Amino acid sequence: MRKKVTVVGAGNVGANCALRIADKELADVVLVDVIEGVPQGKGLDLLQSGPVQGYDVMLTGANDYEPTANSDIAILTAGFPRKPGMSRDDLLLANYDVVRTATEQLARYSPNCILIVVTNPLDAMAQAAYWVSKFSKNRVVGMAGVLDSARFRTFIAQELKVSVENVTAVVMGGHGDTMVPLVRLSGVSGIPLTELMDQPTIDRIVDRTRNGGAEIVKYLKTGSAYYAPSAAAVEMAESILKDKKKVLPCAAYLEGEYGIHGLFVGVPVKLGARGIEQIYEIKLTGEEQAMLKKSANSVQESVDILKKK
Repeated sequence: MRKKVTVVGAGNVGANCALRIADKELADVVLVDVIEGVPQGKGLDLLQSGPVQGYDVMLTGANDYEPTANSDIAILTAGFPRKPGMSRDDLLLANYDVVRTATEQLARYSPNCILIVVTNPLDAMAQAAYWVSKFSKNRVVGMAGVLDSARFRTFIAQELKVSVENVTAVVMGGHGDTMVPLVRLSGVSGIPLTELMDQPTIDRIVDRTRNGGAEIVKYLKTGSAYYAPSAAAVEMAESILKDKKKVLPCAAYLEGEYGIHGLFVGVPVKLGARGIEQIYEIKLTGEEQAMLKKSANSVQESVDILKKK
Protein backbone atom coordinates (compact mmCIF):
# COMPACT_ATOMS: atom_id res chain seq x y z
CA MET A 1 0.00 0.00 0.00
CA ARG A 2 1.60 3.26 -1.12
CA LYS A 3 1.65 6.31 1.09
CA LYS A 4 -0.62 9.22 0.21
CA VAL A 5 0.16 12.93 0.23
CA THR A 6 -2.32 15.75 -0.32
CA VAL A 7 -0.94 18.99 -1.71
CA VAL A 8 -3.30 21.92 -1.15
CA GLY A 9 -2.77 24.57 -3.82
CA ALA A 10 -1.95 23.66 -7.43
CA GLY A 11 0.07 26.79 -8.10
CA ASN A 12 3.83 26.88 -8.65
CA VAL A 13 4.82 25.66 -5.16
CA GLY A 14 2.14 22.97 -5.00
CA ALA A 15 2.69 21.63 -8.53
CA ASN A 16 6.45 21.43 -7.92
CA CYS A 17 5.85 19.62 -4.62
CA ALA A 18 3.74 17.07 -6.52
CA LEU A 19 6.42 16.69 -9.20
CA ARG A 20 9.23 16.17 -6.66
CA ILE A 21 7.19 13.65 -4.65
CA ALA A 22 6.45 11.70 -7.85
CA ASP A 23 10.07 11.86 -9.04
CA LYS A 24 11.21 10.39 -5.72
CA GLU A 25 8.33 7.85 -5.78
CA LEU A 26 7.46 8.82 -2.21
CA ALA A 27 3.68 8.57 -2.41
CA ASP A 28 0.52 8.92 -4.46
CA VAL A 29 -0.45 12.60 -4.70
CA VAL A 30 -3.80 14.40 -4.66
CA LEU A 31 -3.56 18.03 -5.82
CA VAL A 32 -6.39 20.19 -4.47
CA ASP A 33 -7.24 23.67 -5.69
CA VAL A 34 -10.34 25.86 -5.75
CA ILE A 35 -9.85 26.76 -9.44
CA GLU A 36 -11.84 24.34 -11.54
CA GLY A 37 -9.77 22.25 -13.94
CA VAL A 38 -6.33 23.42 -12.82
CA PRO A 39 -5.50 20.59 -10.35
CA GLN A 40 -7.09 18.03 -12.68
CA GLY A 41 -5.07 19.28 -15.67
CA LYS A 42 -1.78 19.51 -13.79
CA GLY A 43 -2.38 16.12 -12.14
CA LEU A 44 -2.95 14.48 -15.52
CA ASP A 45 0.09 16.20 -17.02
CA LEU A 46 2.27 14.97 -14.13
CA LEU A 47 0.80 11.47 -14.42
CA GLN A 48 1.77 11.37 -18.10
CA SER A 49 5.39 12.18 -17.18
CA GLY A 50 5.56 8.83 -15.36
CA PRO A 51 6.47 6.62 -18.34
CA VAL A 52 9.32 9.00 -19.26
CA GLN A 53 10.62 9.62 -15.73
CA GLY A 54 9.98 6.06 -14.63
CA TYR A 55 7.75 6.68 -11.61
CA ASP A 56 4.75 4.52 -10.76
CA VAL A 57 2.67 6.78 -8.56
CA MET A 58 -0.89 8.00 -8.99
CA LEU A 59 -1.39 11.76 -9.36
CA THR A 60 -4.91 13.15 -9.33
CA GLY A 61 -6.46 16.60 -9.08
CA ALA A 62 -9.62 17.70 -7.28
CA ASN A 63 -11.60 20.77 -6.28
CA ASP A 64 -12.93 19.13 -3.11
CA TYR A 65 -11.35 17.15 -0.28
CA GLU A 66 -13.15 13.81 -0.53
CA PRO A 67 -10.39 12.25 -2.71
CA THR A 68 -7.79 13.30 -0.10
CA ALA A 69 -9.23 10.97 2.57
CA ASN A 70 -6.71 9.09 4.70
CA SER A 71 -3.65 11.04 3.57
CA ASP A 72 -0.45 10.45 5.53
CA ILE A 73 0.77 14.00 4.98
CA ALA A 74 -0.86 17.22 3.80
CA ILE A 75 1.32 20.01 2.43
CA LEU A 76 -0.44 23.38 2.63
CA THR A 77 0.79 25.71 -0.12
CA ALA A 78 -2.45 27.51 -1.01
CA GLY A 79 -2.66 31.25 -0.55
CA PHE A 80 -1.99 34.56 -2.17
CA PRO A 81 1.61 35.10 -3.34
CA ARG A 82 3.72 38.02 -2.21
CA LYS A 83 4.03 40.91 -4.64
CA PRO A 84 6.88 43.47 -4.85
CA GLY A 85 6.86 45.84 -1.87
CA MET A 86 4.50 43.54 0.02
CA SER A 87 5.61 42.21 3.40
CA ARG A 88 4.72 38.69 4.57
CA ASP A 89 2.46 40.31 7.16
CA ASP A 90 0.39 42.00 4.44
CA LEU A 91 -0.66 38.50 3.48
CA LEU A 92 -1.70 37.60 7.00
CA LEU A 93 -5.47 37.99 7.07
CA ALA A 94 -6.09 37.00 3.43
CA ASN A 95 -4.15 33.77 3.79
CA TYR A 96 -5.57 33.01 7.24
CA ASP A 97 -8.97 32.43 5.63
CA VAL A 98 -7.43 30.11 3.04
CA VAL A 99 -5.51 28.10 5.64
CA ARG A 100 -8.47 27.87 8.02
CA THR A 101 -10.81 26.50 5.33
CA ALA A 102 -8.23 24.01 4.03
CA THR A 103 -7.26 22.81 7.52
CA GLU A 104 -10.89 22.20 8.51
CA GLN A 105 -11.31 19.92 5.48
CA LEU A 106 -7.98 18.14 5.97
CA ALA A 107 -8.72 17.44 9.64
CA ARG A 108 -12.12 16.07 8.65
CA TYR A 109 -10.93 13.70 5.91
CA SER A 110 -7.44 12.83 7.22
CA PRO A 111 -7.63 13.12 11.03
CA ASN A 112 -4.33 11.24 11.46
CA CYS A 113 -2.23 13.12 8.91
CA ILE A 114 0.79 15.34 9.54
CA LEU A 115 0.47 18.93 8.33
CA ILE A 116 3.40 20.69 6.64
CA VAL A 117 2.57 24.39 6.32
CA VAL A 118 4.23 26.41 3.54
CA THR A 119 1.75 29.30 3.15
CA ASN A 120 3.07 32.73 4.23
CA PRO A 121 3.38 34.36 6.68
CA LEU A 122 4.68 30.94 7.58
CA ASP A 123 4.91 30.90 11.38
CA ALA A 124 1.51 32.51 11.90
CA MET A 125 -0.12 30.18 9.35
CA ALA A 126 1.34 27.15 11.17
CA GLN A 127 -0.20 28.55 14.36
CA ALA A 128 -3.57 28.90 12.59
CA ALA A 129 -3.41 25.33 11.26
CA TYR A 130 -2.58 24.10 14.77
CA TRP A 131 -5.56 25.94 16.28
CA VAL A 132 -8.04 24.83 13.61
CA SER A 133 -6.91 21.19 13.25
CA LYS A 134 -6.66 20.60 17.02
CA PHE A 135 -3.87 18.13 16.15
CA SER A 136 -1.14 17.36 18.66
CA LYS A 137 1.80 19.77 18.33
CA ASN A 138 4.11 17.14 16.82
CA ARG A 139 1.77 16.79 13.81
CA VAL A 140 1.89 20.43 12.68
CA VAL A 141 5.19 21.71 11.32
CA GLY A 142 6.13 24.79 9.32
CA MET A 143 8.55 24.80 6.39
CA ALA A 144 10.87 27.73 7.03
CA GLY A 145 14.36 26.96 8.22
CA VAL A 146 14.98 24.26 5.60
CA LEU A 147 14.48 26.88 2.87
CA ASP A 148 16.29 29.67 4.75
CA SER A 149 19.30 27.46 5.51
CA ALA A 150 19.34 26.23 1.88
CA ARG A 151 19.65 29.87 0.78
CA PHE A 152 22.37 30.48 3.37
CA ARG A 153 24.24 27.35 2.21
CA THR A 154 23.92 28.37 -1.44
CA PHE A 155 25.44 31.80 -0.85
CA ILE A 156 28.27 30.36 1.30
CA ALA A 157 29.10 27.75 -1.37
CA GLN A 158 29.04 30.40 -4.12
CA GLU A 159 31.36 32.68 -2.15
CA LEU A 160 33.87 29.93 -1.31
CA LYS A 161 33.48 28.03 -4.61
CA VAL A 162 32.86 24.73 -2.79
CA SER A 163 30.20 22.02 -3.06
CA VAL A 164 26.88 22.91 -1.43
CA GLU A 165 26.88 19.36 -0.01
CA ASN A 166 29.85 20.24 2.23
CA VAL A 167 28.20 23.37 3.62
CA THR A 168 26.20 23.13 6.84
CA ALA A 169 24.16 26.04 8.10
CA VAL A 170 21.63 26.63 10.87
CA VAL A 171 18.91 29.27 10.57
CA MET A 172 16.46 29.76 13.43
CA GLY A 173 13.62 32.14 14.22
CA GLY A 174 10.64 33.35 12.23
CA HIS A 175 10.50 33.03 8.44
CA GLY A 176 11.11 36.67 7.55
CA ASP A 177 13.69 39.40 7.81
CA THR A 178 14.10 38.76 11.56
CA MET A 179 15.35 35.19 10.98
CA VAL A 180 18.51 34.22 12.88
CA PRO A 181 21.30 32.62 10.79
CA LEU A 182 23.65 31.07 13.38
CA VAL A 183 27.08 31.85 11.91
CA ARG A 184 28.80 30.20 14.90
CA LEU A 185 27.28 26.83 14.01
CA SER A 186 27.71 27.09 10.23
CA GLY A 187 30.71 25.93 8.24
CA VAL A 188 32.23 23.75 5.52
CA SER A 189 33.12 20.11 6.32
CA GLY A 190 33.56 20.98 9.99
CA ILE A 191 35.61 24.14 9.34
CA PRO A 192 33.89 27.12 11.03
CA LEU A 193 32.66 29.85 8.72
CA THR A 194 34.60 32.46 10.71
CA GLU A 195 37.86 30.77 9.62
CA LEU A 196 36.91 30.83 5.94
CA MET A 197 35.69 34.38 5.38
CA ASP A 198 35.96 37.80 7.00
CA GLN A 199 33.19 39.44 9.01
CA PRO A 200 32.02 41.91 6.28
CA THR A 201 31.57 38.97 3.87
CA ILE A 202 29.65 36.98 6.49
CA ASP A 203 27.45 40.01 7.23
CA ARG A 204 26.70 40.47 3.52
CA ILE A 205 25.72 36.79 3.12
CA VAL A 206 23.56 36.85 6.27
CA ASP A 207 21.76 39.94 4.99
CA ARG A 208 21.19 38.35 1.58
CA THR A 209 19.81 35.22 3.27
CA ARG A 210 17.36 37.27 5.33
CA ASN A 211 16.11 38.96 2.16
CA GLY A 212 16.34 35.83 -0.01
CA GLY A 213 12.62 35.64 -0.71
CA ALA A 214 12.27 39.36 -1.42
CA GLU A 215 15.19 39.23 -3.88
CA ILE A 216 13.35 36.61 -5.96
CA VAL A 217 10.03 38.49 -5.72
CA LYS A 218 11.80 41.58 -7.06
CA TYR A 219 13.02 39.66 -10.10
CA LEU A 220 9.77 37.80 -10.82
CA LYS A 221 7.54 40.86 -10.22
CA THR A 222 4.32 38.80 -10.33
CA GLY A 223 5.05 35.96 -7.91
CA SER A 224 7.43 34.47 -5.39
CA ALA A 225 9.92 31.60 -5.14
CA TYR A 226 8.73 28.04 -5.76
CA TYR A 227 11.54 25.68 -6.82
CA ALA A 228 13.49 25.91 -3.54
CA PRO A 229 10.39 26.11 -1.29
CA SER A 230 8.95 22.95 -2.88
CA ALA A 231 12.32 21.17 -2.53
CA ALA A 232 12.40 22.12 1.16
CA ALA A 233 8.83 20.94 1.84
CA VAL A 234 9.47 17.61 0.10
CA GLU A 235 12.69 17.04 2.07
CA MET A 236 10.56 17.33 5.21
CA ALA A 237 7.86 15.05 3.79
CA GLU A 238 10.46 12.43 2.80
CA SER A 239 11.97 12.40 6.29
CA ILE A 240 8.50 11.76 7.75
CA LEU A 241 7.35 9.19 5.17
CA LYS A 242 10.59 7.19 5.35
CA ASP A 243 11.05 7.76 9.09
CA LYS A 244 14.54 9.06 8.29
CA LYS A 245 14.71 11.17 11.46
CA LYS A 246 16.55 14.02 9.76
CA VAL A 247 17.43 16.96 11.98
CA LEU A 248 16.12 20.02 10.15
CA PRO A 249 15.31 23.61 11.12
CA CYS A 250 11.48 23.86 11.06
CA ALA A 251 8.75 25.98 12.61
CA ALA A 252 7.64 24.08 15.70
CA TYR A 253 5.25 24.84 18.56
CA LEU A 254 7.39 25.82 21.54
CA GLU A 255 6.28 25.42 25.14
CA GLY A 256 9.16 26.93 27.06
CA GLU A 257 12.08 25.94 24.83
CA TYR A 258 14.41 28.92 24.30
CA GLY A 259 12.16 30.82 26.73
CA ILE A 260 9.35 30.96 24.13
CA HIS A 261 5.84 29.87 25.10
CA GLY A 262 2.87 28.92 22.92
CA LEU A 263 4.32 30.02 19.60
CA PHE A 264 5.55 28.50 16.33
CA VAL A 265 9.18 29.51 15.78
CA GLY A 266 11.94 27.98 13.66
CA VAL A 267 14.23 25.64 15.65
CA PRO A 268 16.16 22.42 14.90
CA VAL A 269 13.86 19.38 15.14
CA LYS A 270 14.00 15.65 14.42
CA LEU A 271 11.44 14.69 11.77
CA GLY A 272 10.24 11.08 11.73
CA ALA A 273 7.12 9.00 11.26
CA ARG A 274 5.37 10.77 14.15
CA GLY A 275 6.19 14.21 12.80
CA ILE A 276 8.29 16.32 15.17
CA GLU A 277 9.90 13.70 17.40
CA GLN A 278 12.31 15.97 19.23
CA ILE A 279 13.07 19.68 19.57
CA TYR A 280 16.77 20.45 20.03
CA GLU A 281 17.57 23.25 22.44
CA ILE A 282 20.98 24.66 21.52
CA LYS A 283 22.86 26.79 24.02
CA LEU A 284 22.76 30.24 22.47
CA THR A 285 24.99 33.22 23.17
CA GLY A 286 23.38 36.29 24.70
CA GLU A 287 23.35 38.03 21.31
CA GLU A 288 21.79 35.02 19.54
CA GLN A 289 19.15 34.67 22.25
CA ALA A 290 18.27 38.36 21.91
CA MET A 291 17.93 37.99 18.12
CA LEU A 292 15.71 34.91 18.55
CA LYS A 293 13.53 36.77 21.07
CA LYS A 294 13.16 39.68 18.64
CA SER A 295 12.17 37.24 15.89
CA ALA A 296 9.66 35.48 18.18
CA ASN A 297 8.16 38.86 19.14
CA SER A 298 7.63 39.60 15.45
CA VAL A 299 5.77 36.28 15.04
CA GLN A 300 3.76 37.04 18.21
CA GLU A 301 2.53 40.32 16.69
CA SER A 302 1.07 38.44 13.72
CA VAL A 303 -0.49 35.78 15.95
CA ASP A 304 -2.06 38.48 18.14
CA ILE A 305 -3.77 39.91 15.05
CA LEU A 306 -5.16 36.45 14.24
CA LYS A 307 -6.45 36.04 17.80
CA LYS A 308 -8.76 39.00 17.23
CA LYS A 309 -10.37 37.30 14.22
